[in-house]
Amino acid sequence: MAQAIWIKDPLGVLAEGATRGIVVRKGRIVELVPAGATPAEDAAVFDASAHVVIPGLINTHHHFYQTLTRAVPAAMDRELFPWLQALYPIWAGLTPEALELGVTVAMSELMLSGCTTTTDHHYVFPAGLEQSVDIEVAVARRLGLRVLLTRGSMNLSQRDGGLPPDSVVQDEDTILADSERVVAKYHQRGEGAMVQIALAPCSPFSVTTSLMKKTAELAEKLDVRMHTHLAETEDENRFCEKLYNCRPLDYLEDCGWLNSRTWLAHGIHFNASEMKRLGKAGTTISHCACSNQILASGGCPVCEMEEAGVGIGLGVDGSASNDESNLMQEVRAAFLLQRARYGVSKVSHKDALRWATKGSAACVGRPELGEIAVGNAADLALFKLDELRFSGHGDPLAALVICGAHRADRVMVAGKWTVVDGAIPGLDVANLIRRHSAAARKLQAG
Repeated sequence: MAQAIWIKDPLGVLAEGATRGIVVRKGRIVELVPAGATPAEDAAVFDASAHVVIPGLINTHHHFYQTLTRAVPAAMDRELFPWLQALYPIWAGLTPEALELGVTVAMSELMLSGCTTTTDHHYVFPAGLEQSVDIEVAVARRLGLRVLLTRGSMNLSQRDGGLPPDSVVQDEDTILADSERVVAKYHQRGEGAMVQIALAPCSPFSVTTSLMKKTAELAEKLDVRMHTHLAETEDENRFCEKLYNCRPLDYLEDCGWLNSRTWLAHGIHFNASEMKRLGKAGTTISHCACSNQILASGGCPVCEMEEAGVGIGLGVDGSASNDESNLMQEVRAAFLLQRARYGVSKVSHKDALRWATKGSAACVGRPELGEIAVGNAADLALFKLDELRFSGHGDPLAALVICGAHRADRVMVAGKWTVVDGAIPGLDVANLIRRHSAAARKLQAG
């Protein structure tokens, strides 16, 4: 029998009845140790007296490849549509080698920030990049990160009235066939799954109605989740009203997407009746606070959403609109944005942590994640409070959010340490930065 690990006497822990720590074995949490108690079974001890322990953070929206186009001058100070128009020609030059480096940077940055599960929305497929999902799976397995990777798609290009250039879209048959391929090859089922696949047309302004509907049918057939951008900007609302003679949520429902299989990125511009429909359908929202502020898209009405029964998770969004992949910083940004909107009595630091853990777990359909509880996966993030930013802190959990934690000291995924002493074992960060930066310069130069 594999030996258990007692994460002993944490400085702080986001769980009830775990004052003396957490016992994990075979990738699961098997015991919470209350004050005055010791574990029921023999266990190796990890001294957590200098650590604040929280559930592993879960990132519900990202575009890994965009780490190669951070702070690009041509795209700065632009709203969403012109921002996309500036970047699509650059992304058309993506190569497998550049993508592998971009994915490695994104996943590493996420994991170092306390993330244990991440999604990605990859929808750019220029010639030669047909194996994008395969590349992402390989990197995730190498780093030990739990992932829900989406097979994204675009088939409505500029010649058809869409935004993306012709060179980055694919035809419907190619998209659907590859969607089936990657699900069959990589999608794992059950509570121990490390790699899962979802289907994810990019947005209403980059795919056809036929592809939206056929994707929904395929997702139901294969029993996988669905993801897309929706209600991110008022421009999108106007686009849908002009092209489809309806609002985005009506269009989504008509395409067979308004259900509990779906989680949506952004969800900023829904009205009250639409929020109720989302809640009734069980459709969840990925709130992307930093991206929404940088692109000035607006702010997700999180409290109204939750009051309407809509589940809320957090996403860092693409590194070209955030421009980082730090999920702990996203927790703080969401806290500050929503606190300013709703006031001190409605939003606390624990709400922001909940969105990034239990709320995000609902978005990805993984109830065994996002909460420190017996039987759940042993996915944990441990932070030290030994930096200047924390000096003089009181409540250790509040300090993580309010004082601005940004780097985990330890991260555990499925019971295995994937970050040790603030570093990913075996990862040469300096070499990665050198190679990634060179690839980014080459891509941006065209």
